Amino acid sequence: MLTRLLKRHLPGVAVAVALLSGLPTWAGEGVKLGDPFPDLATFQLEGKLPVPLKGRVLLVDFWASWCAPCKRSFPALEELHKRYAGRGLTVIAVNVDEAHPNMEKFLKKTPVTFAVVRDAAQKLVAQTEVSTMPSSFLVDRTGKVRFIHRGYQGDKTKEEYAHEIELLLAETATEK
Repeated sequence: MLTRLLKRHLPGVAVAVALLSGLPTWAGEGVKLGDPFPDLATFQLEGKLPVPLKGRVLLVDFWASWCAPCKRSFPALEELHKRYAGRGLTVIAVNVDEAHPNMEKFLKKTPVTFAVVRDAAQKLVAQTEVSTMPSSFLVDRTGKVRFIHRGYQGDKTKEEYAHEIELLLAETATEK
């Protein structure tokens, strides 16, 4: 049911997810530029998070198996992961599919080497107020959200990611 809601009502998905998951309304204030990104370890995400996350630049991408732009974005995320992981970037794809087999089927067709976890309880997606698939948060080494991308527009978005990642990797953990 949640997947159908996401497909039909993307602008209102955060509210719907919060209501369906029983979260209090204060949990759905969303994550904005300059906010600390939620601690991923505090959510019951299925899958293994990379360690360490502290002190690394994070690209946290929310996606779903039914999302056509997500299918196009995964090769770009893989390329960015391979290009920048050695310099301090960690890519984490957060799946929001209702059914685990849907995620697995997608990953068989589009294999990646970066971390993929599933937000089965829909709590992280509700707290961040993701309303578009895919949506990505670029988080600096101090844990603050510095860039937010909603949707995926091919090479344009890939170039924006690369530029922003370069900026964040050039900063030290004490810079803002």
